[in-house]
Amino acid sequence: MTKRLLLLSNSSLPDQNYLEFALDTISDFMGETKDAIFIPFAGVTFSYDEYEDKVNEALNKIGIVVQSIHHFDDPIKAIREANGIIVGGGNTFRLLERCYHFNILQEISNKVTDGCPYIGWSAGSNLAGPTICTTNDMPIIEPPKFEALNLINYQINPHYTNALPAGHKGETRDQRIEEYITINKEATVLAIPEGTYLVYDRDGLKYKGKKEGFKFKYGSSKTSFTDNQTF
Repeated sequence: MTKRLLLLSNSSLPDQNYLEFALDTISDFMGETKDAIFIPFAGVTFSYDEYEDKVNEALNKIGIVVQSIHHFDDPIKAIREANGIIVGGGNTFRLLERCYHFNILQEISNKVTDGCPYIGWSAGSNLAGPTICTTNDMPIIEPPKFEALNLINYQINPHYTNALPAGHKGETRDQRIEEYITINKEATVLAIPEGTYLVYDRDGLKYKGKKEGFKFKYGSSKTSFTDNQTF
């Protein structure tokens, strides 16, 4: 079976409702599949019930219903029986720590490899790569290790911007990514700005969006890519 992944940089754009910019894309991606297991573990400052309600309020507009995995007594069984898997954003370290805690990381990987559609945004997109080490989040909790789903061969940096506020003397995003690839020379990082996404299907991995994304690889110059770029 062909893996199918939709990896959104973010969940919201200015002056739009939650997930509004991505609803048509999500609907096309899911096709006839109208229900999915939702993984809310990246949510930290609000309850899993609240997160589930927020996602359902958005996705019900396109006829999709999610049920959060925290309602299931057997999370592994829930993943194995899922018709789709949707992983929300928030704190990537907490997301990964909980996935290890409930022993579902490998189950998700197996299920998606067998063809189950996977949608993630922000932290949920980070989770699809080899590790979560190119997240923008603070390590508020320590997962057993940084290895993630490894469903694609690229590290993802969502919410990408290299902007530096006036008067701010800290490192730019580019500098942080350069630090990562200096230590992890074999890695390739795809930095995707808000409002864009990556989709993986039988045609491979493709970038979609109106803004430029950027690829970082040790020993190579930062290179840009645009809509419909394949990797």
